[in-house]
Amino acid sequence: MTLLLIALLLMLAGGLAALAAGRSAWSARLGAGGAVTGGLAGLAAALRVLLGGTPESVRLPWSVPYGSFHLHLDALSAFFLIPLFLLAALAAVYGIGYMRKAAHGRNQGPSWFYYNLLTVSMAVVLVAHNGVLFLTAWETMSLASFFLVTFEHEEPRVRAAGWMYLVATHLGTAFLVAMFLWLGHYAGSLDFDTFASALAAAPPAAAGGLFLLAVIGFGTKAGFMPLHVWLPEAHPAAPSHVSALMSGVMIKTGIYGIVRALTFLGALPAWCGGLLLAIGVVSGVLGVLFALAQHDLKRLLAYHSVENIGIIALGLGVGLLGRAGGLPAVAVLGFAGALFHVLNHALFKGLLFLGAGAVAQAAGTRELDRLGGLLKRMPWTGLTFLIGAAAIAGLPPLNGFASELLVYVGGFRSLLQPVPRLVLAGAAVVGALALIGGLAAACFAKAFGIMFLGEPRHADSAGAMEVGWTQRIPMAMLAGGCILAGLLAPWIIRGLTPVLRQLLPATAPEAISGAVRAASALERIAVTGVGVLLTIVIATLALVRRRLLADRPVTVAGTWDCGYARPSPRMQYTASSFAQPLLDNFHALLRSRRGGTPPAGIFPAPSSFHSSTPDSGQRYLFNPLFARLAGLLGRFRWLQHGRVHLYVLYIAVTLLALLLWKLGGS
Repeated sequence: MTLLLIALLLMLAGGLAALAAGRSAWSARLGAGGAVTGGLAGLAAALRVLLGGTPESVRLPWSVPYGSFHLHLDALSAFFLIPLFLLAALAAVYGIGYMRKAAHGRNQGPSWFYYNLLTVSMAVVLVAHNGVLFLTAWETMSLASFFLVTFEHEEPRVRAAGWMYLVATHLGTAFLVAMFLWLGHYAGSLDFDTFASALAAAPPAAAGGLFLLAVIGFGTKAGFMPLHVWLPEAHPAAPSHVSALMSGVMIKTGIYGIVRALTFLGALPAWCGGLLLAIGVVSGVLGVLFALAQHDLKRLLAYHSVENIGIIALGLGVGLLGRAGGLPAVAVLGFAGALFHVLNHALFKGLLFLGAGAVAQAAGTRELDRLGGLLKRMPWTGLTFLIGAAAIAGLPPLNGFASELLVYVGGFRSLLQPVPRLVLAGAAVVGALALIGGLAAACFAKAFGIMFLGEPRHADSAGAMEVGWTQRIPMAMLAGGCILAGLLAPWIIRGLTPVLRQLLPATAPEAISGAVRAASALERIAVTGVGVLLTIVIATLALVRRRLLADRPVTVAGTWDCGYARPSPRMQYTASSFAQPLLDNFHALLRSRRGGTPPAGIFPAPSSFHSSTPDSGQRYLFNPLFARLAGLLGRFRWLQHGRVHLYVLYIAVTLLALLLWKLGGS
């Protein structure tokens, strides 16, 4: 724990130094330096505990009621700390070059301070073992990320995105406060290690009610549909290295909260697993569909975060159903797949957001229909983005395929059980993953093809140039991580054994170890074996191609243009035309809006077409809800009249009422 505390102090010191440096060029160096050195130290501390070390704790008395100041680093916390420190360090290096252009003369000191504060607060969330300390770190994380999202606060859309995020995160926090108050009622303390024994004597319905509060409170941060509405607004507004950290790690604190709750809520009924499965199906399928309909690159990636959170929820649902049904093999496959996907999503989603930032800086736009032909101009960005796109689409032998394979097999194992609810759950998992995978592949074929292939659609794209080395190196390292995490999947799954034992305390350790060995063997054959074979095939084909072209002249000619005399970049597929045939099949779910002027006559005048797909959760749920709430609260506007002496009277009356209530109770 000492090493972890040193890591957090290094990050805080770097953030404070950057804040003091202000507009100096040293602010970025000090802020990023603190993030990198602290990240490396924190990574070492987390790996030491996860790879066989004993859990570490710090418990100090404090004046806050209901428990003590308690930090606890166990296998579960250590696993979630690994993607946090890894991505925070790499994104900070990327941010040095990115912010040099994106700041436009602004003071970078506050941004780097809040970046490091966000990382530290997330780390404290992951190791806090007391409800008050957890909520304090949770609120700090929310406020730090709010100030990062609103970095370009002079733009109205950025301010609107920031306030939407702040409202959403505080709504989720309200449910978490209720959950901890309920837990404190039974335990008499808010220390996590008192919850399990207290709930063992509580009514059976208490665990289910607490689970619902956890799903809503933590699910808002994670981005479960329909609680996801802040993601597609906040991620495009934030600087790209911040978007990478928020999408790759911060939303996983919501997943961590749910998983941590599973460790002390005891034996939950099967419907809890069914609820997570339903959330996973809805979030995964609708998330990828809305992503496919987007024209803005970062908004597209934000919806893919919702999709991947849905895949994680599917894995957790399979794990809960296996745990409730006494099927350790199914439970291990579900939980291991979900946890492995947490790590994998941090790698490829962090990579994709960094790539999106590089494209936006080089071309001056994130609109897909204004891009094109960037692969020749930005080969490093194009290659690394392609690896991330293949990983998020679940293509073997990359890491996205490795984690989704476990959830797939868990679904198939459920299908083989003689229990109707497990058969139905297995069919839902397999069907949803198949649909999600196909749509994700189509979406990233669209995104990569429109951006990097073909000809530039706009002058900005034609003048794009590759970004600097401080931005290229983190993207290359994350791309390498996507490859290595797939090839090393068998060993990564074995490393999850201590976490799985925390989630399956009633299962014999031998049964967990046997299920882990079986999953590891599956990955060794299906992922590592395929990866090695594919590498050999690619190397052989490259060698054959080189020998065939050794004595031949290579000429360059225009692409076949279908017989057109004067083709232009406007004749290429657009993002809308590429996705239209698929999206038409889901119009009832998406409700896309279309408009424009179609061509007419023998010599038609200029025509146009435009489409948009507003978020259904925002359009049909939150907008009407908040409109009615505003109308209701507007009736009490007469209380806010600007007379200070009456405000003081309100306070006095309230204090008097509380005093009388207290005296009456005693």
